[in-house]
Amino acid sequence: MSRIAVIGGNGYAGRNIVAEAVSRGHTVVSVGRRLPNERVEGATYLVGSLLTPSDLVARLEGVEVVIASVPARGEMVGNVRPNVAQLVIELPADVRVGVIGGAGGSLVAPGGERLVDQPSFTEEYKPEALEAIGILEDLQAEDRGRDWFYVHPAGGFGPWNAGERTGVYRDGGDVLVTDADGESNISGPDLAVAVLDEIENPKHTRERFTVGY
Repeated sequence: MSRIAVIGGNGYAGRNIVAEAVSRGHTVVSVGRRLPNERVEGATYLVGSLLTPSDLVARLEGVEVVIASVPARGEMVGNVRPNVAQLVIELPADVRVGVIGGAGGSLVAPGGERLVDQPSFTEEYKPEALEAIGILEDLQAEDRGRDWFYVHPAGGFGPWNAGERTGVYRDGGDVLVTDADGESNISGPDLAVAVLDEIENPKHTRERFTVGY
């Protein structure tokens, strides 16, 4: 079993990852800017912020995997990318880093364009999408040998489209996963299944992957 920290553990993706990790017997620390009213039994909750990466590194001693699940919204716009980069620099070299990004950086076809560059991509979501893509670019440029993985959820991922845990998903590599009708969806619990599967049986060393149905 692994010792896992989820930064942004109070958020939609984060709390599902915390719950899935605990259910599999891992030791889990959920990091958020406040203590949530509803907590996953078996997880440890820590008040902290990605805005202070040095403080987080000092408080997460002994953790083997750190998942960053903090979207660039509100006061975090412009702050997620540089602080994830600092976190990657300061964490011990043997800590694996996972990042939950957005669908925007997914390709629409093998070798094709990014979803964020399509005319249909909602303009108001572009700053968040581009910052998430910037985090991926920083990881790809990382030259210290840090082990990392980066997950692009499906286009319809979010609390407005929660869904159930089926334990089934598809890995699309760097291409957006869509169904026969062209829809792109994944539930919060099944995104968490994909993340924990990658932690337990790594298939994406220093690379990204997409997940969906």
